[in-house]
Amino acid sequence: MGSMGNGSTPTIATVGLTKKYGEFCAVRELTLDVRRGEIVAFLGPNGAGKTTTIRMLMGILQPTSGEAAIGGLDCFRERVAVKRLVGYLPDEPIFYDYLKGGELLDFVSEMHGLSREAGRLRWEPLVGRLELHDALGEYAVNYSRGMKKKLALACALLHDPLVLILDEPTNGLDPYATRSFHHVILEKAEEGKTVFFSTHLLEQAEKLCHRSAIICNGVLAAVGTLAELRGLATENSSLEEIFFALTQPGSD
Repeated sequence: MGSMGNGSTPTIATVGLTKKYGEFCAVRELTLDVRRGEIVAFLGPNGAGKTTTIRMLMGILQPTSGEAAIGGLDCFRERVAVKRLVGYLPDEPIFYDYLKGGELLDFVSEMHGLSREAGRLRWEPLVGRLELHDALGEYAVNYSRGMKKKLALACALLHDPLVLILDEPTNGLDPYATRSFHHVILEKAEEGKTVFFSTHLLEQAEKLCHRSAIICNGVLAAVGTLAELRGLATENSSLEEIFFALTQPGSD
């Protein structure tokens, strides 16, 4: 797909990306790009193909056909190199049951080639912003869902990745943690990072994102800015109204 260059070159690019399970097609012919410094929301009903797409981008699933690249690297064939570029937050973070929160952050730092001291210089400010300090001495497996999300976000940001791929990042977060997350995401985009995240929270997407991509039944229904998407509905429509117009049964 070509190597990455300036901001006009996609950081994330898919062409005809397809994933089938037998006769069932979870994602069909998905062609999408996300550019440097851009925040793009990935929206769709349950079962629409959002998590399957994200898992293909992360090299966890092999596409049936088509291509996916991050930074010009094939997401499946070069998945180890891709992981160096990406900070990934799964919808349901899973941690080793024998590591405390602080130990996990040290471990992730070392996995990224950072010394423990260098790692702590990076994660301590994040932990402060996400109000995790008091929990670092507890085993991460015992955290609440919201605390696991915050710890996983700190892990995802540790190596200062070029790209953030986040699956339902604010599920389980209280309003204060959600606001902190919003601030972090906006700052990362201002630094030139690329942010691609799935969410069911349409108001959040409308507030944060430069563009939204709407998927339904595995097919990309629309992608664009709010103004561009309004061209598919009615003038002054909210993102929620556009979403329902494009995804309700019979909309195609």
